[in-house]
Amino acid sequence: MNKIRVSLKDKSYDIQIGKGILRRINFRSFGAGKYAIITDSIVKNLYGRKLQRLIENQGLKAKLIDFPAGEVSKNWVEAGNLGRKLAKLGFDRDSLIVALGGGVVGDLAGFVASFYLRGINYVQIPTTLLAQVDSSIGGKTGIDIPEGKNLFGSFYQPKAVFIDIEFLKTLPETEIKNGLAEIIKYGMTQNRELFEFLKKNIEKRDENFYLKVIEASAQIKSRIVELDEKENELRKILNYGHTIGHAIEGIKRYKGITHGEAVALGMVYEGRISSKLGFLKRNDLERQNKLIDRAGLPTRYKGNIEGLIKIMRRDKKSRNEKLYFVLPLKIGKIKTRKNQIAFPVEIDLIKKCLRNPGLNFGNGLMKLKDSIIN
Repeated sequence: MNKIRVSLKDKSYDIQIGKGILRRINFRSFGAGKYAIITDSIVKNLYGRKLQRLIENQGLKAKLIDFPAGEVSKNWVEAGNLGRKLAKLGFDRDSLIVALGGGVVGDLAGFVASFYLRGINYVQIPTTLLAQVDSSIGGKTGIDIPEGKNLFGSFYQPKAVFIDIEFLKTLPETEIKNGLAEIIKYGMTQNRELFEFLKKNIEKRDENFYLKVIEASAQIKSRIVELDEKENELRKILNYGHTIGHAIEGIKRYKGITHGEAVALGMVYEGRISSKLGFLKRNDLERQNKLIDRAGLPTRYKGNIEGLIKIMRRDKKSRNEKLYFVLPLKIGKIKTRKNQIAFPVEIDLIKKCLRNPGLNFGNGLMKLKDSIIN
């Protein structure tokens, strides 16, 4: 088992990574009177009842609370429903919320923890690769509204994060691909060694592969969070691929496309923007796009470009009617200027790149038959 410390003064916590961790968690160490396991309707049947028994076998009280699986549940109504269930079951400030599930569960349960009784403690037990390498770390919580993704939320750190690779055994391939998109993002923006490891092993994906990429990703995420907990600037590094990616999710109303697919498309087009601005070399852009394709992720979006621009204007990363992007310079490094991480890009250039991603992988054009999102 590997342990990574997220150092945030009085809000510090550990990320524990390994195999079979779920069975070894000492819930007594949190000192809570009652434990609320918040999960979704799918994870409830896979792991929810098992976790409830594990907690109860330690002589503790635990209740299992679930909501319908999917991004569509990340809304005010469901957050309110969960809060009311906690109240009816008598959870108080000495209670602990256990967020058991993927990114939606972590975002929603963390958001509820941040406002219920003005804030109670919670821990993250992410069950998807995407949540393990990204959303469970750093305390970002939130819900979606019709105007955009995660526009309502809070920075509210968990008391611990437990990452067990055994959860990955029951994940469908689509969910694995979701996580790979975020890991590629880390390699592109922060860690060339990680990128090269992915390039050599993307089809292998054994236990050692997952342990290595999860730990590398968690190290990157935790160090960035320590330096910029509330995304004043540095933490925007993590937004590479997400400005366009979130817009694609929004225009599709989170249906027919996964978060990882949207982020992959975002990296293709945001990488293209950086290349057109003269920053990212063509060869590195092609290497990125080829790795995205090998991971089984889409590389071309065909849809309403004007609609995407409209949604991006409402994105929380936009300021003063300008759209800001993280711009890679090369694999493992992004453009910076003093403390600036994200840079404004002209709307006309964004539209041009969205219309033409410039997909040319090495010696020939990529076959796009299975890589188009309509």
